[in-house]
Amino acid sequence: MALRISLRDGEKIIVNGAVLRAVGRTDLCVENNVALLRGRDVMTPEDANTPARRLYFACMLAYIDQGDRTAHQHALLEQVREFMGALEAAEAKATCIGFVEKIATADFYRALADCRWLMAYEAEAMGRPAMAGA
Repeated sequence: MALRISLRDGEKIIVNGAVLRAVGRTDLCVENNVALLRGRDVMTPEDANTPARRLYFACMLAYIDQGDRTAHQHALLEQVREFMGALEAAEAKATCIGFVEKIATADFYRALADCRWLMAYEAEAMGRPAMAGA
């Protein structure tokens, strides 16, 4: 089954590591498996300024940079080990375990959803609003 994506003028999308930008309103139909990330889900290195956001950034790199995927996986596992050590809530630890399982099976796109949850949890635990983007 094909995936249909609509992009606004100027909106960016990453497809297998290539950054594409829509010129005018653009509809795409993706008919095979690709590493695809919409611009609003892309995080810059400067925005990776908390432990959960660094996890998201590293996971994003593993997803879109297939050439260095193994190195990214190892870095992710080290980061999540450190992150889990600081967690107290059972739900947050369970989310991290699910995250690790997704990383181990190279299911990076779904692991990014776990990271979004962890970023919201982290922001709430630190008593500040979650940052926009990713």
